[in-house]
Amino acid sequence: MAALGYRAVAPDLRGYGDTTGAPLHDSTKFTTLHVVGDIIALLDVIAPDELQVFVVGHDWGATIAWSLCLYRPDRVKALVNLSVHFRPRNPMLKPVDMFRAIFGDDHYICRFQEPGVIEAEFAQVGVREVVKKILTYRDPGTFSFPKGKGFECFPDAPDILPSWLSEEDVDYYTSKFKKTGFTGGLNYYRALDLNWELTAPWTEAQVQVPTKFIVGDLDLVYNVPGTKEFLHGGVFKKYVPLLDEVVVMEGVAHFLNQEKSDEINQHILEFIKKF
Repeated sequence: MAALGYRAVAPDLRGYGDTTGAPLHDSTKFTTLHVVGDIIALLDVIAPDELQVFVVGHDWGATIAWSLCLYRPDRVKALVNLSVHFRPRNPMLKPVDMFRAIFGDDHYICRFQEPGVIEAEFAQVGVREVVKKILTYRDPGTFSFPKGKGFECFPDAPDILPSWLSEEDVDYYTSKFKKTGFTGGLNYYRALDLNWELTAPWTEAQVQVPTKFIVGDLDLVYNVPGTKEFLHGGVFKKYVPLLDEVVVMEGVAHFLNQEKSDEINQHILEFIKKF
């Protein structure tokens, strides 16, 4: 995007990378309201003369982008989101309870809830191996960490990395997580139920921003029961009425922004050129 004349900014979210000041041991400070507040403050600093910007998000970045568009649609010109679709708030069921009911206690979101536990299991494996295993994971089935086994149930990362993931990439991610630890990232999951409580005013609210959504058919998120029906059966469009297109990339897993970076860039460019 920068090479095409756009100003492209990829900020570290609080608790990740080179961010400072986030209270890592207080997950209540990692709600979507906090992080969207960070983004609005950032926009005010880096783009003070721009009323609206284009936004692209992937995974938790996508979740934060949906929240940004829900809370402050006036600041977003258009959105391209990857992997994680908009999830309307269910007023009758907390998110962690929902995942536990569908997948059981070993589901990763449930296992991530207790502070310190999964961090200790990751420490036994080592930061670099955790990073490699997660980035190369391609099973579209349930993502679980059985208690007492941790990463033992995961296939070993390949000796030769896929073409889209270099050893330098892995070194970079490893260096950042060695510095920060994994707690900052895990806090986003630990704030899920608090998000649910705080966003009661947005129950049944729509995302009123022009949107393009892209997902890989091997993405574990796309293969969660009910997701395909939600995306393709009209309900997604109900909650995101300005939805332009849903793109399903064949043979592509969760990290589609890296696995198919050229195609993703083209999708982004084609969409934002409409505005």
